Amino acid sequence: MMAFMIKDGGGPGLGGRSWTDVDEMRERLEKGTDLTPGELAAVEESRRLIAVLGNRDVEGLGIACVAGIDVTEAVRRLNVEIVDGDAERMMAAWLADPFGLTAVWATDVPGGCVLTQPYGFEVSLPGVTKALSVGTTCYGMFANPKSGNQGSIARDGRIVGWDLHPGGGPNDDYDEDDDYDEDDDGDGDGDGDGGGDGGGDDGNDVLLSYLYQHQALAYCFAYTGLRPADDRAVAGPPDVWLRFLNRDHWN
Repeated sequence: MMAFMIKDGGGPGLGGRSWTDVDEMRERLEKGTDLTPGELAAVEESRRLIAVLGNRDVEGLGIACVAGIDVTEAVRRLNVEIVDGDAERMMAAWLADPFGLTAVWATDVPGGCVLTQPYGFEVSLPGVTKALSVGTTCYGMFANPKSGNQGSIARDGRIVGWDLHPGGGPNDDYDEDDDYDEDDDGDGDGDGDGGGDGGGDDGNDVLLSYLYQHQALAYCFAYTGLRPADDRAVAGPPDVWLRFLNRDHWN
């Protein structure tokens, strides 16, 4: 199976065309004809990734998927401390009281790393994802129980996609030249771009949105080219437990 490649500036390089005609893409994918090797690999990887992560309930989950860095580097970039303690005991305490968790999970996976809050949104806020994304790409999501999945893209320290809907499927009116109002991320720094299902990045987003319809969690991993062998990054136990040292994560 061909692996995903991370393009300069982030995002999954699928080795194929830049899809803007959703109907044509849908027809070719359903028939499995006239697809490039990169597109065929993307289809195969989507099936594997969805199977690995499973059809889990992600309500309340906060997650940040980061390409190209490990947990050690993520810790260096964030104002966090490593929580010392017996990992098995901490995991057992969380299973006994999931809503009592104040720490963040951090786990290395092939292609990068993942920060997770089973019931929290701090890891998906701009101050966290921008710091993690320096020199690479970070896809953040909070599965808001009230309003649904809220996604964002940070690239090289800037928010380039905000108010996204991972797993929502491709937009038939997709336009890779769409421009969005600045500061839609609400942090006051004027660097945010709003967006639709794929963030207005390029036609590869349309392909991913199609492959990961109704699979918001898998979409976050796929967008950043992460290839977990199991679901430990979201089901535990993580490699490291972290605690934020400040509570302002908007900037």
